[in-house]
Amino acid sequence: MQKKHLKTVSYLFFVLIFGLNSYAQNSPKKLVQLRNVLTELEKTYDVKFSFADSDVDTVQIPPPDSNSLEAIIKEINITTGITINKLNDRYYTLTKATTVSICGFVFDNFEENTIPGATIEIYGTNLSGITKENGSFSFDNVPINAIIQIKHLGYKPTFLKAKEFINSAECNIVALPLSYQELDEVIVTQFLTTGLQKLDNSSIELNPAKFGILPGVSEPDILQTVQALPGIKSVDETVSDINIRGGTNDQNLILWDGIKMYQTGHFFGLISAFNPYVTENVTIIKNGTSAIFSDGVSGTLSMKSMGKLPLNFNGGAGVNLISGDVFGEIPISKKSALQVSARRSYTDFLNTPTYTTFSEKAFQDSEVNQESEFYFYDFTTKFIFEINPYHKVSTSMITMSNNLNYFESLENSTAPNRSNLNQDNFSIGSELQSEWTGNLTSQLCAYYTQYDLDALSISNNDAQRLIQNNLVKESNIKLVTNYLLRQNLKWTNGYEFTETGIENTTNVNQPPFASNIKGVIRKHGIFTEINYNSKDERLNGFIGGRLNYIENLDTFQEFIFEPRINISYELLPNFKTEILGEYKSQVTNQIIDLEQNFLGIEKRRWILSDGDALPITRSKQGSIGFNYDINKLYVGIDAFYKEVNGINVYTQGFQNQNQFNGEIGSYTVKGAEFLINTKNDDYSAWLSYTFNKNDYTFNVLDSATFPNNLDVRHAITLAGNYTVGNLKIGMGINYKSGKPFTRPDENDPINQTVFPAEINYEEPNCSRLSEYFRTDASANYTLKLDDKMNIVFGVSVLNFTNRRNTLNTYYRLQDDNTIETIERISLGITPNASVRINF
Repeated sequence: MQKKHLKTVSYLFFVLIFGLNSYAQNSPKKLVQLRNVLTELEKTYDVKFSFADSDVDTVQIPPPDSNSLEAIIKEINITTGITINKLNDRYYTLTKATTVSICGFVFDNFEENTIPGATIEIYGTNLSGITKENGSFSFDNVPINAIIQIKHLGYKPTFLKAKEFINSAECNIVALPLSYQELDEVIVTQFLTTGLQKLDNSSIELNPAKFGILPGVSEPDILQTVQALPGIKSVDETVSDINIRGGTNDQNLILWDGIKMYQTGHFFGLISAFNPYVTENVTIIKNGTSAIFSDGVSGTLSMKSMGKLPLNFNGGAGVNLISGDVFGEIPISKKSALQVSARRSYTDFLNTPTYTTFSEKAFQDSEVNQESEFYFYDFTTKFIFEINPYHKVSTSMITMSNNLNYFESLENSTAPNRSNLNQDNFSIGSELQSEWTGNLTSQLCAYYTQYDLDALSISNNDAQRLIQNNLVKESNIKLVTNYLLRQNLKWTNGYEFTETGIENTTNVNQPPFASNIKGVIRKHGIFTEINYNSKDERLNGFIGGRLNYIENLDTFQEFIFEPRINISYELLPNFKTEILGEYKSQVTNQIIDLEQNFLGIEKRRWILSDGDALPITRSKQGSIGFNYDINKLYVGIDAFYKEVNGINVYTQGFQNQNQFNGEIGSYTVKGAEFLINTKNDDYSAWLSYTFNKNDYTFNVLDSATFPNNLDVRHAITLAGNYTVGNLKIGMGINYKSGKPFTRPDENDPINQTVFPAEINYEEPNCSRLSEYFRTDASANYTLKLDDKMNIVFGVSVLNFTNRRNTLNTYYRLQDDNTIETIERISLGITPNASVRINF
């Protein structure tokens, strides 16, 4: 029995000793100071080492395993990168390496396949290159503290330290992880024309660089183009007065690189103020807006300029019968680039048929004669800097201006009436995009924008001087985070702060009158949103909301909750239904002051909600739609309901008995939109129809409910384009039923019981203008000079039948108590031509 126990104890002792020895051999060795190792070597081998204290004092190494001095020296060199040179049999010198030679092989993350063509960049140096066919790379004289970036399309960038290559006896193996990126699903690849796409969230995306051709437009014009879509029109043929589903233009949120724009047009709204050649894409949202966006109770247009670093320099320049422009995208380095554009009209020194037609329309209901001088310009710049593959910052700037000067000579006057009008906008903004992990990204944005409208009028033989000014200053900061909860489930959160200050000034010397109204509103908003896309891609959409805290520093504070929903579901193959809804609010509006107007041309002035005379404007909207799409055919129909509360008659442009009352009311729009589009590689043809029933409600008025000033019941567009080689042709017909207006009472037109006398009107908006009908055509031809350079020749004609459509009718009472009828007429036949070179 004792022998048996003895054997057991002996066996356990053997296992314990063997295990401790094995652990000692396989466990990490404790590091020792290099200085101490050198001291022991000096004693053991009777040698001397000469070195700088700073080179060795902080260096630690594993205890040497070798038994010879030469082997230990080699081991120290491999471990630390310190070079030890033998001067003679006893003296050695130590030199700390400042550079290192590196080599490696780049594989995919499974280490099964090499990756040729991967980019190798060594930060802080001019060293760079690509991997060879076998995925290998090598560099000499690499700074020992350098960071090495390895990247390839489809893989996440990898960063290494040059120090990591010091201990390698062989070339390192580098494995690049695959990169997965969530992209928006595109339902329609070509919508009306190339460059127009309908996305899965029901918004429309416009890409000017890929844009085809639309009738009446020889060159892309962003705000002209969006009017080709159902539900988006302009009742007065301007691009600065776009009506989305029956709303006024000031109820549209228009963003340029995330900056809210308070000026959108040149030549008093006849030309878009945004250069299409530096606008990468435009997103148009009529309903179901993301909770990220605030304002815009009627719709949102979000424009984006260059978003990625260009590989090569490219640009273009061109002229048409109004202006000339130039733009360029300039790579500065591998991590930075600059985009610039400039455009200016030459209408102040050269008259063209296009300018003459535009002038006749712009000045037809004012007292401006032909002795006028007008010009506009805009300038943009954007700088992008890629801090590293996970962080990118950009700064955008846009400035634009309209300038008008004219003289009017009157009979029995020794001095002409002199007037000028300046309309300027300056905006600057920055954005930081960050990818913190594979699941978490963020965008931090900030901007400042300033809009300034100045008018001066001198009349009555220099005796009367009228000065007017409208100044808007706005600052904004926004943080948006996106977290990928699962592969098909994304959670978006954020915070936004906006401070808006608006000043309106009027000063008249005869009779003496002065007014200066200032206001500031601060708005805080927090928002959250859940985005879902099913694996079979049949169900997708989002649900979310915003909570806004709005504070007018003088009058009110208010909380407003705004829920949002946007859902689409594929009922059958190629057949989808969409359910959209939103609550929105805004605190800025434009009043149309017909008494204190800007020279009778630009009558709109921005003002702030004060909680009393002009409350916060709020909207609620819902819609349901169905669309069918196959390769060559798209059919879509949408029915919607929209209600907007908190409007003032001053913001609606009344020209009847209600124009000076200042009542608060609402309007309701019930409508439907239909579109059928057939297309192939050579042609695209479409027919769209929009029905709107748009009614005001002002409870304090005698006629509480009556048609909206923008109540255009029916709108039809029939258009198409055709491509033959390098030639593109477009033609279209536009029809709209007449908008409402108010006539004087036929039986009792003038009320002379009051002083001054007034016009007696019929029921508000009970009459309608004649139907609007216009035909347009355009064509362009591309002459390719080489792979990168081409010249595009374009021609277009608006209203080539020269039909004179009545856009508006209103009445004025003359000094002799007669009623004058004023009619605004549409553009006549308007030709344009352009030539531009792209490189």
